[in-house]
Amino acid sequence: MRRDVAVIGGGLAGLTAALAFARAGFDVLLAAPEPPLDGRTTALFGRSVAFLQRHGLGPEVLAAGAPLRKMRIIDDTRRLLRAPSVTFEAAEIGLDVFGINIRNRDLTRILAERLVAEPRLTWLRSPLEALEAGDDCARLILADGTSHKAGLVIGADGRNSQVRTQSGLSLRQWSYPQAAIVLNFSHARPHEGISTEFHRRPGPFTLVPLPGNVSSLVWVERPEDVQGQLDAPPQTLSRVIEGRMHSILGKVEVEGSPQSFPLSGGRASALTAPRAALVGEAAHIFPPIGAQGLNLGLRDVEDLLSTALDHRDDVGGRTMLAAYARRRHGDITLRTASVDLLNRSLLADMLPAQMARSAGLGLLAALSPLRRFAMREGVVPGAGVRGLPKSLQGMPPRH
Repeated sequence: MRRDVAVIGGGLAGLTAALAFARAGFDVLLAAPEPPLDGRTTALFGRSVAFLQRHGLGPEVLAAGAPLRKMRIIDDTRRLLRAPSVTFEAAEIGLDVFGINIRNRDLTRILAERLVAEPRLTWLRSPLEALEAGDDCARLILADGTSHKAGLVIGADGRNSQVRTQSGLSLRQWSYPQAAIVLNFSHARPHEGISTEFHRRPGPFTLVPLPGNVSSLVWVERPEDVQGQLDAPPQTLSRVIEGRMHSILGKVEVEGSPQSFPLSGGRASALTAPRAALVGEAAHIFPPIGAQGLNLGLRDVEDLLSTALDHRDDVGGRTMLAAYARRRHGDITLRTASVDLLNRSLLADMLPAQMARSAGLGLLAALSPLRRFAMREGVVPGAGVRGLPKSLQGMPPRH
């Protein structure tokens, strides 16, 4: 049986791609094991939330997440040149919220429940074993031994993508002298929908609201300092976290066990190969800074779907794939450079770098037109100049 689309990978980008293509009328094969339980969270900004809403996930996703009404950056580098604090408020650009922060496991559950009930989708819990592209379709062999054909193969199988490797694409990868600790914690004071990012010399220390008096933490640290924090008793770790955030949320209690991973970045040599397109971390890898990773991956999915709808006569053909690559090039290039520059500016001890970073944040704090431009651009790429689309004005806030 030949299907329109085969999605490889069961992460959030892969599950979203499978659902979006199926709901758009394509016959979809999803090849992915059951998604693992993920203790992390994801901040979904306006365009990502609107995309999920268009595919029928709005009420469940909004109910499971916490609204992000304000985002502030505090320079906690303790260097000679410190930047002023900057606060971004959604109301300043006419929105109730920038987006929501949701637990990955909750978003995975919501997507999986919809996929099981989707009539145009077949979900095989088996990874890709081999991929061969032909003129009019691709042939896939899964680890369970079954063989399948599809006009378009979507590689959503993460940083170690088999679709990317078997399509002959390479990955340019780089590492940072940093590691991230991620965890959730409860706190005594309400967060009031405010996300706070402390810029410290080892990297950002970012608190993001979750429902109730709970927040998620992404704590970027020197690799040699991470293990000591992971091995610390929960009470000790809670006190350290409260101190790092200057007690702005009161007493802290860590929930569950923290996770850690080294920070790296990467970009595929190309977004497409014959009969294949990459999305998410198969295409680009980001450190957990600025909440760019999944939001960029969902924009990949959104643009790939839009391009497929424009080329229904040959989904996965050369013309469609070339259009997708052109459409995504600018967004991916800009976000990759921006996140890399921001992270390296925190690591740099050179005075000119400190001056440039301080001046940039100072301008954002002082000039409201520039600040509004940055906020619109952060919510929807390209909206800094064009303005926000009307579809975001109806994004309902939660209390």
